[in-house]
Amino acid sequence: MFADLTESEIQRYSRHILLPEVGGTGQMRLRSASVLIVGAGGLGSPLACYLAAAGVGRIGLVDDDRVELSNLQRQILHTTDRVGVAKVESAARALSALNPEVAIETHAVRLTDGNAAALVGGYDLVCDGCDNFDTRYVVNRACITAKRTLVSAAVTRFEGQLTTFRPHLGGPCYNCLYPETQAAPDAPSCGDAGVFGAVTGVLGTLQATEALKELLDLGESMDGRLLLWDALATRFTTIRISRDPHCPVCGGVSDQVAAVAT
Repeated sequence: MFADLTESEIQRYSRHILLPEVGGTGQMRLRSASVLIVGAGGLGSPLACYLAAAGVGRIGLVDDDRVELSNLQRQILHTTDRVGVAKVESAARALSALNPEVAIETHAVRLTDGNAAALVGGYDLVCDGCDNFDTRYVVNRACITAKRTLVSAAVTRFEGQLTTFRPHLGGPCYNCLYPETQAAPDAPSCGDAGVFGAVTGVLGTLQATEALKELLDLGESMDGRLLLWDALATRFTTIRISRDPHCPVCGGVSDQVAAVAT
């Protein structure tokens, strides 16, 4: 079971290996996996830390911002002495220090329809932790084109939400939940409305959990379910979400999946 794991890996991941649901086989599966993280900020920080700590073999970081002092209240990958440094570079330093056995790839760019397909297609799984709707729509389109699962989280003030999109398997996409043709949901950015720092930690950690579940094919996917968290009330609520059969973004893809299934 452990023939392909080094002694260092066996020691580092021993608590994973002890879990029958993971074991040595699952740990090797994580080592061979790759994840693209969009956003190295409040959500991306705990997300990237837990994926690196878990031994995901290759992690890509996409972010075109630089570290600012106001980030440090929640973006725990970064430190005061790295203010002014590109976020992907700052994050790479922290993650490599945490686990030097993981390959960290940095992409100091803003995702657009021109570059997203090539980036997304180079990884097994995508996690979206960005802070604006334009980028979320770009990520969604690219994941549909590349047939990649997307684990998505968002936060504002004292609230957060989490879901997984697998339209290539018949589930809804981000555009089904928030149609781009309609006005953007009333959700101001953290810079406008503020955010309770620890809320990003909770949602980013939940996002990491769902990403690892997807990579290991464990438990029940969040595909088709939206988790809402109200931190002030300490209340989690899960609601069902459905694919829009008329969605202009994923409708055709999902219809092809249904046709194959029948």
